[in-house]
Amino acid sequence: MKVKVLKKEGNELKIEIEGTSHGLCNLIQKRLLEDKRVEFAGYDVPHPLASSPIIYMRMKGRTAPEEALIDAVAKVREANEAFGKELGRVLKA
Repeated sequence: MKVKVLKKEGNELKIEIEGTSHGLCNLIQKRLLEDKRVEFAGYDVPHPLASSPIIYMRMKGRTAPEEALIDAVAKVREANEAFGKELGRVLKA
């Protein structure tokens, strides 16, 4: 997986993620939209045959968009770990 910054201006950030799909981008977008500091967040897959989605976001205030993105990814990671633990517990039963 490779991340490329396409735009970083003021309260806006646009990144391209090579080698991923809708699943990861949808999770990140959902977590970004839960953040009250985020004005807008979305993603696009410019071509269905290329797995390089673009995530874009705009902040409401002076918070750096990179900070909100890192927070969102941390929340996705926590949810993934919690799911993994619960799944392991259930499958052992």
